[in-house]
Amino acid sequence: MSYRLEAFSSVGLDEALLQLVIDEHTSGRIPRLTQLWTYFRNPLEPVGVGDALARLPAQRRGLPPRLVAPASPLLDDRMRSTREIVIENDIAWRIATMVDFMFGKPLQLLSTADDEPLRRTIERLLDAVWERSGGIALLQDMALLGHVYGYVDLLVRLDEPALARTGTLVPGDESTHLIDRIASLVSIEIIEPTRGIPIVSPEDYRTLDAYVVHFEREINLAEPAREPRRSLFPRQRPQTPAPLHRRHRSAVTEVFGPGLWHRYEDEQLVAESRSTLLPGVVPVIHVQNMAQPFRYEGLSEVEPLIPLQDELNTRLSDRANRVTMQCFKMYLATGLDGFDRAPVAPGQIWVTDNPDARIESFGGDADSPSERAHIDEIREAMDKISAVPPLAGGVIRAKIGNLSSATALKVTLMGLLAKTARKRVTYGRGLVGVCELVLTALDAAGVLHTTPQDRRIRILWPNPQPLDAHEEVAAARGKIELGVPAERVLGELGYADSDPGIA
Repeated sequence: MSYRLEAFSSVGLDEALLQLVIDEHTSGRIPRLTQLWTYFRNPLEPVGVGDALARLPAQRRGLPPRLVAPASPLLDDRMRSTREIVIENDIAWRIATMVDFMFGKPLQLLSTADDEPLRRTIERLLDAVWERSGGIALLQDMALLGHVYGYVDLLVRLDEPALARTGTLVPGDESTHLIDRIASLVSIEIIEPTRGIPIVSPEDYRTLDAYVVHFEREINLAEPAREPRRSLFPRQRPQTPAPLHRRHRSAVTEVFGPGLWHRYEDEQLVAESRSTLLPGVVPVIHVQNMAQPFRYEGLSEVEPLIPLQDELNTRLSDRANRVTMQCFKMYLATGLDGFDRAPVAPGQIWVTDNPDARIESFGGDADSPSERAHIDEIREAMDKISAVPPLAGGVIRAKIGNLSSATALKVTLMGLLAKTARKRVTYGRGLVGVCELVLTALDAAGVLHTTPQDRRIRILWPNPQPLDAHEEVAAARGKIELGVPAERVLGELGYADSDPGIA
């Protein structure tokens, strides 16, 4: 069977173009994205076969050839490299710190509708929709993928037939059952960049003509395993017998167009639908980690750190080898009989009648200031590029002096706070876009009637810095004096009966 894409002819999508974008994605984009994830995750990869199988860190592939063993099986084991390898993943903790500063605390989605009952209903409904889809864990996953890959997409799925049968939600209605019922029919899904393929409009890179989700999955069906290729080197053949069966793999392709959806399994159409709630809309919201002009993809936090990470691992491995070679004292004895049979220990005395006998010591780890300075400069370069100092990860290096106030801490973390503020623009625009898309669909379904003005959302971001309890209470008192509703202020402090934020 082949793809049946006649319904997508209005956006110029046919079988040839679909196969082309999937091939380009598989051969061009996925290898790069896989490298970014590998350097962040640094998983243990199997190396060797049979009894010689070992699992080594993936970042080992970035080391120079002089530090790693040759891959040719023709070499004898004695000819392989025995140098010590040190891998210190400085990328992972920096990415984790950035995600913590972005979504370490719950945020609040505030409606700007003029009518207070409608505003309160919109906030409760959106909070229920996000909670059903994963809540703060969904936001953290979104931020993690965005930081590693440079961008991430959010897909809004609707159960349109069920929404059409749902009753109307009256503004000010506090019915939790009806809100939960509506929220269960709306799903916000993260599309990993390795699975999502955007088809961007030729006129505007910010507009999607269509969107393709393509991936392979394992299903619960056994099939005969392929015969392993015969090895030319018998000593390299695995010792364990090959399995007779394996899980069947199926290729899944979903195509989203303006108001259209097709799902294919192994190029066979298995489901399709037309949207009556969002006609002419591709239900995908694009989120860039950091904006990149005139490009669909955003800027990854991992990519600029890869060369420095390789250099750091190289120098750490060189230092480990130097320490191994020089950390032990060695002795050269001349004119002493039986020196090789006597242990070298404190208080040990050797006696000889040979006046020319002598013992010379050599070895021991010597200080290498240039090596230490070079490693420190690499770490500082990673600090500047990522804007994540060790202090943000809880490492104190006595570089903050006597500064102990919140202002001093803010100055120390100024780079990270500024970068977080920039990302809140791009991530916040994505969150607002999802909320407006959901409210538009619910209005079309007659579930909650709103106007475009009512669907505007404002995000209240938490302070990423740790605050003193007295300062928080003083700030809350000031907000109440300015007229901010007490319920909202208590919710920010965590004392409200129901948390209105995405927790």
